[in-house]
Amino acid sequence: MATGNGDTQAGPKTATASGIEVSFEFFPPKTEKMEETLWQSVKRLEPLHPRFVSVTYGAGGSTRERTHATVKRIVDETSLKPAAHLTCVEATREEIDDVIREYWEAGVRHIVALRGDPPSGIGEKYVPFDGGYANAAELAAGISKIAPFEISVGCYPEKHPESASYDADLDLLKAKIDGGATRAISQFFVEPDVFLRYVDRARSAGIEIPIVPGIMPVGNVAGYLRMSEATGAGVPDWFRERFEGLDDDPETRRLVALAVAAEQVQKLADQGMRQFHIYTLNRAETAVALCHILGVRPNKPLAA
Repeated sequence: MATGNGDTQAGPKTATASGIEVSFEFFPPKTEKMEETLWQSVKRLEPLHPRFVSVTYGAGGSTRERTHATVKRIVDETSLKPAAHLTCVEATREEIDDVIREYWEAGVRHIVALRGDPPSGIGEKYVPFDGGYANAAELAAGISKIAPFEISVGCYPEKHPESASYDADLDLLKAKIDGGATRAISQFFVEPDVFLRYVDRARSAGIEIPIVPGIMPVGNVAGYLRMSEATGAGVPDWFRERFEGLDDDPETRRLVALAVAAEQVQKLADQGMRQFHIYTLNRAETAVALCHILGVRPNKPLAA
């Protein structure tokens, strides 16, 4: 099994004897109430000193302004280091390059470079935009030419649904690295062994950058299952059985979801994983609990 992420880059430190670091993902809020929830979560998670926090970017740039505003506020009002998502969808290279420059001017130094989903929805055929970047590898290379950003990219423990094979999938990850990527963050998964086997395959293929497990606690079960089907993430029978009969019992469902995610992070930590990327769904409670389990506690930064 894989043993660790192999990350020797300098960065924020958290007070864990095991050296575990976390990062969090948010999405830009659509309403005033959602914005209030997001910022309550940001403030609650800030004392955990995450390595970075990422902010997603909607298909076709549909959240471009809201993403930029959220990232800018994180820069201006918190001590957190934001990583702005950026996709290739529905935009020319010139338009995307303008966004990259805007982020640099706003003080952002980290971008998560993604191809993005087709505007018609996940699972539909992807067609590169005329005059745009064709994929995340090209996007990473374009970012690198504009400014010395830190660049994270996505990876897929069960391979991207459009990849012909695991080898082809790893070849694309290598191309992203050639373009300037220094970290890969995984698509969500259920079984820790699935992620660990993927890391082993990547290491055997000569990929040495940190590969960080993406942990997505279950919020809406039906939505989670739809997403897993669209992205090719396997869902074992035991997982479905744990949530049976909980459609009308949100409190128990939340506790079960926390237990499942806790098992994931504990097993991965036991196998040597030292970085975790938590998809917060803009809520802090589960993320705080998972960090506590990992030994990441508030207000205890280590000296640099």
